[in-house]
Parts: sequence; C-alpha cells; structure tokens
Amino acid sequence: MSSGDTPEKHHRWRVLAGEPGRRHHRKWPVSYLGAGLTEIPRDDAATADGPREGDLATRVLVVAESVDWLRHVLDDPISLALVRKLTVVVLDWTGPTRSWCGRLGPLLHVVSHQVRMPGAEGQVEISVEVRWSKTLRELIAAILPLLTPTLPLPAPASADRTAQEVFPSWLDAGHNATVVVGELPGNEDIRPHDLVLTGSGLPQPPQNPDLPGEVPATGGTPAGYGTVLAVSSTGAGVGGRPDVVLVNPEQTELWGRYGPFGPTGGTAELTFTGAGDGHGWQLTGPDGASLGGGRLDRPRTGAMVAKALTGTGTVICRTMPARHPVEEAALLVQLMSAGILVHVPDLPPACAAALSDEVRALVVRPLPEPHADVFDWELRTVAQRRAALRQHAVSFALPRLAAATFPGLVDPPSVSAVLVTKRLDYVRDAVAAIEAQTYPNLEIVLCLHGVELPAGLRAELAGCRRPIETLVLAPGYGFGEAIGAATARSRGTLVTKFDDDDTYGPEHVWDLVLARQYSGATMVGKAAEFTYLQTLDTTVRRAAGDPESFARVVAGGTMLISKGDLEAVGGWRPVPRSIDRGLIDRVWYSGGLIYRTHPLGYIYQRRSDGHTWDPGLEYFLRDGGTQWSGFPRYHEFGTVPAVEDVTDGFDVPAGRRS
Repeated sequence: MSSGDTPEKHHRWRVLAGEPGRRHHRKWPVSYLGAGLTEIPRDDAATADGPREGDLATRVLVVAESVDWLRHVLDDPISLALVRKLTVVVLDWTGPTRSWCGRLGPLLHVVSHQVRMPGAEGQVEISVEVRWSKTLRELIAAILPLLTPTLPLPAPASADRTAQEVFPSWLDAGHNATVVVGELPGNEDIRPHDLVLTGSGLPQPPQNPDLPGEVPATGGTPAGYGTVLAVSSTGAGVGGRPDVVLVNPEQTELWGRYGPFGPTGGTAELTFTGAGDGHGWQLTGPDGASLGGGRLDRPRTGAMVAKALTGTGTVICRTMPARHPVEEAALLVQLMSAGILVHVPDLPPACAAALSDEVRALVVRPLPEPHADVFDWELRTVAQRRAALRQHAVSFALPRLAAATFPGLVDPPSVSAVLVTKRLDYVRDAVAAIEAQTYPNLEIVLCLHGVELPAGLRAELAGCRRPIETLVLAPGYGFGEAIGAATARSRGTLVTKFDDDDTYGPEHVWDLVLARQYSGATMVGKAAEFTYLQTLDTTVRRAAGDPESFARVVAGGTMLISKGDLEAVGGWRPVPRSIDRGLIDRVWYSGGLIYRTHPLGYIYQRRSDGHTWDPGLEYFLRDGGTQWSGFPRYHEFGTVPAVEDVTDGFDVPAGRRS
C-alpha cells in the first residue's frame, strides 16, 4: 500500500499491502478481527505526517499479497503506529525449500506467538502479542525471518542508520536501522546517531538540550551526529549532488530467475509516460501488448516486475525523459538486478549521474549482435547484474557515501580464500587465480599438507599483491584437520574454499559475496556446470541443477560461509576425504540454507592423474550441452585477459608478506 492509498472505511481498521485494486482483505470477515481492534485514524493528514501522537491499536491485522508487499508496509508512515497484538496474513507464500522453517526475529517482551504455515507454499498466518506496545515496524521486522531468509552480511563494524521523517524503501528492517518522526532523541553517554537520513540533509537537533546539537547556520553536520545524508523524495537514492540510486536486494526477484538470454529469449520496450506528473512507466512486448507497468513514486516488488517479464531476457529503453532522473535510474537498476539485460542507447546526463561508472558503461554499450552465441548474451547479462548489485545495493553503496566520516567502513566484508594442497606444481596457478580476483578485501591462506615450501616458491609468493598467510602441516594431519587448521589462521569475516586444480574467473569471489547478500543463505556456492576433461582436452557444459536457487549441494571448490556460521555448526569434520560433503551436511542438518548462484566463472577440472571420486568420463558427458575444445576463451573464466577493467572505486590492496 503506498502512502497515497487509503483503505476503504470499515468499522474495523486494517493495514493492507498489495497491488492497487486487489482487495484481498474482503476474503476475511470482520468477525475474524475480534472486538478488541481499535480503529486508527487514517486520513490525508495522517498519511502525510505519519502516525499521530497516541495512535494505538490493541490489535492490528495486516493482509499482504506476498512477502514483498509485506515489506512495503515498512515504507509507510503507518509503520510507526504502536501495536500490542499483530496478526499478519500472507496470501501467496513460497518457502525457499520444502523443508525450511524460519524463526521469529529478536523481539523483547513477547507474550505469545503463533504460526500457521501450509508447508511449501500457500497462505500463512502469524500472530504475535507483546506485553508493552511496539511499533508496527518492529513487529513486522521480527516476523519477516519466519517468512524469508534474512541473514545479513556479517560485519566487524557498521554504522547505525536512522531515517528521520523519511521512509526509504531500501532501508532494511534490521535492529541497527530505525525510523523516527519528529525530533531525534539525544544521549549523554554516547554519540546519539551515526548516520542520519533526512529529506533535506539537515537533522532536527537532539531532544537533550545539554547536547550541543544546534544545526550550523552554514550547514554541515551538528555535534552529536556522525554524518547526515539527504534522501530523495521517493527514497530511490541518497547523496544530494547528484543523488545515487540505492536498492535493497531483498526487494528484487533474484531467486529462481536465470535467463532466458538473447533475442530468442524475448525483448520488451520500456517507456515512461508523460501523462499527469510523468511518473508512469510501461513495459511492452514485441507484439505491442502491455506486459505491465506502474508509477515511479509507488511501491513495486521484484515479483511484480519478474511476473511482467516472464520469458523476457532483454529490455530496451530508447527514450528516458529524465523528468524524475533518480527514480527512472532506480527502475533500470532494479531490472538489471533481477537478471534482465537492459540497454539504454541514449542515457540522459541527469539519469547517468545517479548511476555508477561501471553500470553506466554497461547499460549504454551496444547489445551483442542478434546472431551472436546465446552464451555471449548470458555473459553480458550476468556482468550487468553483478555491477548493479555491487554498486547500488545498500549494504555496499551506503558506506561509500558516508566514507568521509567513516572511512574504515567502506570495504565490503573481508574474505579469506583457503587453499589446502600437497601438490606443489599446482600452487603457482592456484595462488595466481586468487590474486587475480577483483574483490578488494581478500586474503589468501595457503596450507601445505605434508610437503615443505621450497625457497624459490616462497620468494615468489612473497611478491603476491594479496595478503597471504602460509602454514605447513605434517603428513599425520587428515585432510579435514588440515583445512580446519588453515581456517583457524584465517582473519576474514567470510571464508571460501579454493581447490588447487580448478579454474576460477576474476569475479568469482564477488559472485559468492553477492549471492550471500541477496539470498540470506548460510552457505553459497556454484554448481560444477562447466567441467574440463583433461583426457579429452574438452570442456563440457552439463546440467547440474538450477542456477540462482536454493539447493542441497554446491561444488566444494566454491563454498563460501561466514566464519561465525562455520564454527557454529562445528567447523570441518576431521575426515580423510569428502570434507566438502561433511560441511554441507552439517549446515543442512543445523537448519541452514544453501544457495547456488550462477555457474559462470568456475570450471571444475577432471585431471588425468585421478580423483578420489571417479564415476568415469561418461558421467560428465551424459546429457552434456555445449562443448569447447580446451577451455572456454572468455575473461569471465579467467582464460583470456580483460578487454577493459572497470572497478569503479574498488582497488586491490597491497599484500601482507609472510
């Protein structure tokens, strides 16, 4: 429900969330609400100014068409109404897996809560009662983990975010993100606020008169605040001159969408309508039929956009009016994040200014030729989606915008690449593949298992541009114990495993971190979809599970998990082989989710010298798709140099030598 929508008047008040015109709440009789529900005033003034002082409901019902629409209740001023008993009904719910069961998020003073779930999909009903009233926002934030994975990226340090008088749609519902109406409360013992988001870029002074919180006449940040950023009127961006588009990946339809690619996958036209205030947008199919549309100043969900573009791989926008440049650019980013290849041949400067250099370069680049291989279109689409997420997802972009105040919070989470090997001939290439990664905050943990590091090779590794930690273990250590010892030496917030005999593209680690962010899964990885058969000198692409989906397994040489989650499930099993399966099983049986992202940038190798698991070459050739002689010659796989290097501010740090 958008800020401008007012529900039909009944003798019982209810919050609604869903597409305009779809009044699902009529399915619920008034008697269901009970006599204890108090009506909250809801007129134009209340909508504009937020909940009035004293707005309080004994019991509130929220009926949402989907989880995405439930999130949009948080974007409305009514989310600050005080509630003691909340019932949430989600009419169309699908769990990430059939066996998944979420948990109620952190919430103080809970008296009771009840969950009625249909199994894998269907209608969900959740009721929560607290002893003392809390805002509707707090209660919904606690309910969301019951409905969808909400595991944030881990961080050793982060800024609290406070939105004052604004309700940006990209602001998450975590405990360190709050929304207030009116003056900001002060605090004598600690700086009251780290990062404040307002419409003007200037906050009201703290309520505590003892704090020197007056706003300077010349602008700037008053005492008692870390920094203040302006949010655009619709919450599409932040910054000021110019605004920068921000998106929340949780509101983008990423799960389960991968392809189609190329002209045969379908092409749609995006147009912006000039009627009225010029906020309209429309998607049109090749036959001129409308695929869907909406308004830039109204909520939209990833599911809503994905449904409109079912069977569509490319969207072309030939004209952008730039009447609302930040909002128009935000729609482009949402489409790109959902795995749609977007092309804007004539991008207006005002819209371009709200996009990062990397995204801007990709969106104006000419499309592949219609007769080009579908794989070329796939590579281009994945590159564009990756750029949109790492440059405009709020968890990465917002710290960059506050870099002047918090320079130590700019880097994405630190990652440790753990490499355990007893084959010295493979060490150079394996370390080089990690060193070539574009991810900026990455260290290498090299564990030599039962072999010594020769002096010449040690000297070569000393010149590595990445921080590198080396350790040598005696042959008596089992493989599981060895990787456990290597992990103990790691200092990254996230840990990923590299295998010495596989091939990795330069964006591989970025792909895993992004997947961890938008999936909320405990473990993420890729499938061994591309397999190199050394005996035949051939790479085959085979069916290995659906990309961009929750799965039971991922390739062991691609697993990424936070160090805290790894230790929480007991770490690696001390087994002599199948250590990957051992950890995957521990994650699964502890209730954690496993997510499989796209397969690009990773080639699983079957070498001639044998493997502990050997089903025979026929296993990998069976139901095979595309084949390449040797390795696929694409930069995505690290098999050819990059044509151009667009990192948009992410630099590889100098290494630590050990």
